[in-house]
Amino acid sequence: MVIAEKPVEIRALQMRDLARVVVIEAASYDFPWSAGVFSDCLSVGYYCRVLDLRGRPAAYAVLSVAAGEAHILNLTVSPKYWGQGLGRLLLRDFLGHCHSHALSRVYLEVRPSNDVARLLYVSEGFALIGMRRRYYRSQDGREDAMVYALNIDESVKSETGADLRPRLV
Repeated sequence: MVIAEKPVEIRALQMRDLARVVVIEAASYDFPWSAGVFSDCLSVGYYCRVLDLRGRPAAYAVLSVAAGEAHILNLTVSPKYWGQGLGRLLLRDFLGHCHSHALSRVYLEVRPSNDVARLLYVSEGFALIGMRRRYYRSQDGREDAMVYALNIDESVKSETGADLRPRLV
């Protein structure tokens, strides 16, 4: 896949990527995850992915899996590459992983103020299922989180947009 004439590769996030990931995280959030949080995610075996552009991390995501369900904990694109579809590629990688591992549902939280992320999730079939009051730290104290969910068998697409749901023949 090529985005804006740049070769794209999605691969496993590794410890050697953490320095770059932490820089992207700090540029993206007022209250970023630390290198230690990412290291812990890798250590416990979460599904952690990085999207490389020309061999350099430009986006990353972290997914936890338990009891037949998944939870997207972090999906971040470097501000330098916003609006180029990289978040959608990572999200679809996660959905493909969930489908291939027979997971039934994916959950995530997003700030109400993050319109771009909310639009992405809704466009991929996620539905708002609730709110978590005062979930996120913010400059003004705390911000709510909107909780979204997607039933995997209802909407799994490849990076080309093709439906990956199993078909009865």
